[in-house]
Amino acid sequence: MCAIAGITGQDISTPLKKMLDILKHRGGDDSGYWIEGTLIKGEVCQINIPGATQGMGHHLLSIVGHESTQPLVDKDLVLVCNGEIYNYKELESRFNLELKTDSDCEVILKLIQKFPQDDLVLSLKRTMDELDGDYAFALLKGDEMVVARDPVGVKPLYYGEIPSKYWAFASERKALWQIGIKEVHSLRPGHVISNKKLFQLQKPFNDNPHPLNQPPDKDILKGEFSQSLINAVEKRTRGLKKVGLIFSGGVDSTLLALILKKMGVETTLYTVGTENSPDMEYARQAAEFLDLKLKTYVVDEEVVKSTLEPVINAIEEFNVMKIGVGMPLYLASSLARKDGLKVVLTGQGADELLGGYHRYLKDYASGKDKTQEVLKHDIENIYKVNLQRDDAVTMAHGVELRVPYLDREVIKVAFNIPMKYKIENENDPLRKHILREVAQDCGMPDFIALRPKKAAQYGSGIHKILIKKVLKNFDEESFMKNLRGF
Repeated sequence: MCAIAGITGQDISTPLKKMLDILKHRGGDDSGYWIEGTLIKGEVCQINIPGATQGMGHHLLSIVGHESTQPLVDKDLVLVCNGEIYNYKELESRFNLELKTDSDCEVILKLIQKFPQDDLVLSLKRTMDELDGDYAFALLKGDEMVVARDPVGVKPLYYGEIPSKYWAFASERKALWQIGIKEVHSLRPGHVISNKKLFQLQKPFNDNPHPLNQPPDKDILKGEFSQSLINAVEKRTRGLKKVGLIFSGGVDSTLLALILKKMGVETTLYTVGTENSPDMEYARQAAEFLDLKLKTYVVDEEVVKSTLEPVINAIEEFNVMKIGVGMPLYLASSLARKDGLKVVLTGQGADELLGGYHRYLKDYASGKDKTQEVLKHDIENIYKVNLQRDDAVTMAHGVELRVPYLDREVIKVAFNIPMKYKIENENDPLRKHILREVAQDCGMPDFIALRPKKAAQYGSGIHKILIKKVLKNFDEESFMKNLRGF
């Protein structure tokens, strides 16, 4: 949705401006900043308040209608937020909140005021327990600066400091590198930092699923999962007439396409790969079955070579696997942006919830309970393995990525599903069986529903080109040194 940045320390006007400048690509619709009691909205041309000790800024990517420019100020609270609060209307009604703007993020300020505590972190705990959304935000109250991240970690947030000089946060690492902070940390999901102290307030899932020896009825579970996913898609498309869908032709993304079509949301499918790659072939067949518009980006060695540096610049690290997965997303979101779309959906998270990866078979051989714990570990860490990368490559084009499978209710239902409904045995070639059955029940043909899992970098054909042709002569060390600036 946006970019946020903030800083507290000594003479912070110049570094705040530098951070906001480098984050401009994340939100081109409007900008604003708050510094030492001064609120300025509009283009951030200059920030020059000598001796300033704290400030925050924001770039807006407006998704629905005319959303209010941030920072939002209410009494003694100042807020900048990157995210979507999907239940803000329900909260407004239930708590009789008087929202003054059309920003869903304002509900955060109102709830904190509704749950006053001597300790701002305690007010935040009560507030975050009520929020249903994907977000990263920062609050200022007097001398206290607090930053927070949603319990799954869909929205990125980084922080760091130069001791005895300043402490800062931002939506991307490069903003912190730009002001000389070398050691940058990713705020863990469900955590807050208040005046440099770290607190965990939430987890992405319930630790008490149904006992495995007393599983609920399979058909009931299928119904619960299907409905939770439908609700998750509905929330993430509310108020939108058009969306894009990152599409591989596999069961995860095709199920989302089926749901979107039944909801009447105009959907364009985006697929990236070499001409005869598995993803491209399956996507074309699936799009024909769905009768939905498919746009493809056919890649070759020259495309991969020219896209390599922009992708590394976006993901801010040299990791071959992340580059291979990030490149199709980067190119697909470029197509979506050309089509005027600001929101695309993805099937990210389905494999971690329902045992889709081949590597889970090794864990399964050691016991079903262990596999469930591995899945939970992967969901707890999906923010740094996948989500930060995915957000970075789509937001490089000013496109917001939304992930229905990582809705908290979907996660809750998925972890109440016994492992035997996900993986049948230690040699299971398909896995994710309950999802495949849900897809078949929705009318998906077997050639899609029963298609074996193939990772994005392999399904697109990009990984092979990267390894065999493009990366051989790439100077990783020089590029990363230049990106970090040190």
